[in-house]
Amino acid sequence: MSATKKILVIVTNVDEYKKVGMRTGLWLGELTHFWDVAEHGGFSMDIASPSGGKVPLDPESLSHEVLAELGTEKRYADRQYMDLLEDTMKISDVDLDDYDAIYLTGGHGVMFDFPQSQELEDLMARFYETGRVVSTVCHGATGLLNVVLSNGEPLVKGKRVTGFSWPEEELAKRAEAVPYNLQEELGKLGAEYSTASKPFETYVVEDGRLITGQNPGSARAVAQAVVKRLSTV
Repeated sequence: MSATKKILVIVTNVDEYKKVGMRTGLWLGELTHFWDVAEHGGFSMDIASPSGGKVPLDPESLSHEVLAELGTEKRYADRQYMDLLEDTMKISDVDLDDYDAIYLTGGHGVMFDFPQSQELEDLMARFYETGRVVSTVCHGATGLLNVVLSNGEPLVKGKRVTGFSWPEEELAKRAEAVPYNLQEELGKLGAEYSTASKPFETYVVEDGRLITGQNPGSARAVAQAVVKRLSTV
């Protein structure tokens, strides 16, 4: 595998919680915080989604307080940048050889379309088995739930991982809205799940080429770990 200096970013197409009709979508900072670090590290990025096309944004990620975190408001005000979310590539159209790593963003929308995408599951397995870096943040770890390697085992079995915790789900008042408990589902697959000592603290777990972050505030640290890993390959 030759280095391409490119990272594939995966985002959701889902704009509401199916049980309660509340709005959701991409948590914008989980895209922009990762992007800023990776771009500074010399990497370019493409964005893809299960269905392609327009990407919905979680309204709560656009509040003044949240946009003010780590420069997200600058990206949000950049029309050229935000236009990248108007017509994303379909996962089925991705050429694996174009990328060194894959990164799955969160926002609750991914809980509904990431685990339902056979194309994403196949792509994740191929990224991992061809020596590439696989990374997720927050609910993006739902994209790991149905990934099976060529040996028939779940990708996460026996791996150290993290993702949005159930206590964080309860604090976010989304426990009744989400379709499943991500923390619990990862454990069922044999993953060695762990969390920060307190909810919403930055927390990243690295297990070789598998890099996962716990919550929105961990996106920047995930990017730093990915860039560092790719720089040593």
